[in-house]
Amino acid sequence: MTFCVESETKRELPFDVEELAGKVIGEALEYEKCPYEVTVNVLLTDNEGICTLNSQFRGIDRPTDVLSFPNVDYDTPSDFTGIEESEADYFDPESGELYLGDIVISVDKVYEQAEEYGHSVRREYAFLLAHSMLHLLGYDHMEAGEAEKMEYRQEEILKRLDITRTE
Repeated sequence: MTFCVESETKRELPFDVEELAGKVIGEALEYEKCPYEVTVNVLLTDNEGICTLNSQFRGIDRPTDVLSFPNVDYDTPSDFTGIEESEADYFDPESGELYLGDIVISVDKVYEQAEEYGHSVRREYAFLLAHSMLHLLGYDHMEAGEAEKMEYRQEEILKRLDITRTE
């Protein structure tokens, strides 16, 4: 697994963001039984930066907590059948890794939502990573049944890492 965490904000989180990203990304891949080595990029920004991206890519002119930019088109979430048929579109020619996509997180929202929900900023950051990884693996939450599946998986991934709402 190759992942990169970059920051374009001066606001920092009080833990090793790369270490936690690696754990959450790795656990999500294991939970969803991804058979490939993958590449994922994570960008940490602020409310202004994510608002710009949200407006540009979704037409919504307000900040959000996390944006996911999946590279793989799945017929069914986490179904990797036939993915190699689109090797040129999905796999990095240099590393051979499956390029899943990009995650953008607002550090401002991490702090705001941790306070709002009464848990740690570490837990909120991990939650947003797990949520976004599921998007990169083909899940969505536009309909009630989809939302329930995502919520269950998010909690299971965090539970496996012993990251709870009480921390």
